[in-house]
Amino acid sequence: MFEYHGWITVRQTAAHDGDEFGLRQIVDGLRRHIARMDSPYLLDLRWMNGEAFIHLGGASNHRSSPDVIELFEHVAVVAPGSYGLVHVLDDEEPDRENEVRVLRLVRGRVTQHTEPLLSPYIPTVEDPFTG
Repeated sequence: MFEYHGWITVRQTAAHDGDEFGLRQIVDGLRRHIARMDSPYLLDLRWMNGEAFIHLGGASNHRSSPDVIELFEHVAVVAPGSYGLVHVLDDEEPDRENEVRVLRLVRGRVTQHTEPLLSPYIPTVEDPFTG
């Protein structure tokens, strides 16, 4: 199972009063990038109250398209003032199959952390399999 839920506030720079035209160009590029991902899950970019946000979520049997980690890394490069979180559960990732991870995007960097509120996944979220 590969499950993920997250959001990104898209900003050109860490200065809140960035170039609006530049941000619109970045958002247009991100919109094209997201369209190419062709996700059957939640993957939405929209403007709200003058700011751009990406929301994403989904669950599939195996880690596959869309590559949400790649999306976070792409946003970090093209819009380094952006920030956001995505929670990921990947039961096929060696040595991490029982933990929920949080990818944090801030100031052009994506870092990974164990989510202590949901890990270890078994028995925190689900009961152990008893056969």
